[in-house]
Amino acid sequence: MSNARILIADDDSTVLQTMTWLLKEHGYEVDAIADGTSVLPAMVASPPDLVLLDVMLPDADGYQLLEQIKSDDRFRDIPVMMVSSMPPEEAAVRTLGLGAADFIRKPFRVKELLARMQSQLRMRAILLSASETLRKTEEQLSRVREEAENRRQLVDILHDVTDELSTDEMYHLLARRVARALDLTHCSVIVARDGDRPRVVATAFELAPSSDFVLDLDRYPEVREALRTGRNVLVEDVRTNPLYAQVREQWASDGMTVTTRSVIALPFALEPTQAGVFFLRRSVTEPPLTPEDVEFADTVIRAAVSANQRRKLLETTIADNRRLEVLAHTDPLTEVLNRRALTDRLSAEMDRGRRYESTVSLLLIDLDHFKRINDTHGHLVGDDVLMEIAELLQRAVRSVDVVARYGGEEFVIVLPETGLAGATAFAERTRELIESHEFNVASGQRVQLTTSIGVAIFPAPGVESVEDFFAAADQALYRAKAEGRNRVRS
Repeated sequence: MSNARILIADDDSTVLQTMTWLLKEHGYEVDAIADGTSVLPAMVASPPDLVLLDVMLPDADGYQLLEQIKSDDRFRDIPVMMVSSMPPEEAAVRTLGLGAADFIRKPFRVKELLARMQSQLRMRAILLSASETLRKTEEQLSRVREEAENRRQLVDILHDVTDELSTDEMYHLLARRVARALDLTHCSVIVARDGDRPRVVATAFELAPSSDFVLDLDRYPEVREALRTGRNVLVEDVRTNPLYAQVREQWASDGMTVTTRSVIALPFALEPTQAGVFFLRRSVTEPPLTPEDVEFADTVIRAAVSANQRRKLLETTIADNRRLEVLAHTDPLTEVLNRRALTDRLSAEMDRGRRYESTVSLLLIDLDHFKRINDTHGHLVGDDVLMEIAELLQRAVRSVDVVARYGGEEFVIVLPETGLAGATAFAERTRELIESHEFNVASGQRVQLTTSIGVAIFPAPGVESVEDFFAAADQALYRAKAEGRNRVRS
């Protein structure tokens, strides 16, 4: 999104200069600040479209500054991307919880940074557009209510069409309710995609066309004009309006009897490659359509479409937040729990063990000589092997068990309600599973790995906390490696 204004706050002059140059090269306007106290005044003076904020500033706490920004109504909707060299486990969850749009770790990758910025700017543009559309719609709705008391049916229509309906259901309901409110002989919804001819998707008070019915725009000049200009078109009398000159000639040539008196075409936006038109018509035996009818129908239709789009955007936002929550607890490579989430889960299992006097077992798994894989075949192959190990472990455990990546080539399995004998037997099966598995690497080669596993249980003497539990498993793992690797010890 070029021409967007970006505010950068970072006390590292090298980072500040580099990011300023980079963003300007990509068409952004940039305000660069080296201290925290100038952030809010700069935002007041020239509100940015996006803020890149360092977590650690010499004269301000980045977390507190983020809270101040998000608590200010003027800046609440401006996305703030936090930047830090701190590990994501420590900073990402906290900043996202305070309202940050994203977290970028230093040193950042240029393409990733630009992609994440563009994503946030696109989302902000959608939200601003939806808010502006809603604001204009509410203003129009207020005028209609004040100026046209006889349009009280508007409330009922909006209540119906803003319910949890699919898009097609909303179109059919709108066509029926608007036609009934304005006493129309015909009301239909027309959808047009780029490169395709317009298609009728909903009608009222006339025989519904087949789902593949397309319009000949030469016979519907008001629809063509609405799609071309994006403006409402009112033809009060088709027998005299210049827009219908060629159509009248065609009618005369075909010997057709004209039954239509006036029409309205109301365009509305759907997706970037799709537009729609509401088509309203009255016959020669009825009074002509008026600008007031245009205002009423346009208000109803835009409010319904806007509400439908806002509902979809809200559903998308909720889904995105859920994905972010999952990412905050998941190892990005293997998609099993990360160390932070593992600590929380293990603490809960230990508390449950104390409460119900049950046993919890902990397996600390280390891949033997894994560095050889990276040195011989490269780190990408090593990553593939780690992902495959995670899949093997997840398939081997019960639904109540926990698999996590402890760090590097170390994994952890938590076995609730499992004693030492059961945990040792399971660890031995896991060791055999990995030893017998062939991992495919580059050029069709296959490699095999062995693993050393340390087993600890809770409750046990000297094990009172999560740290004690990990230490006991680590000592057992050390014994397994000291005795030659590829074995289980407790």
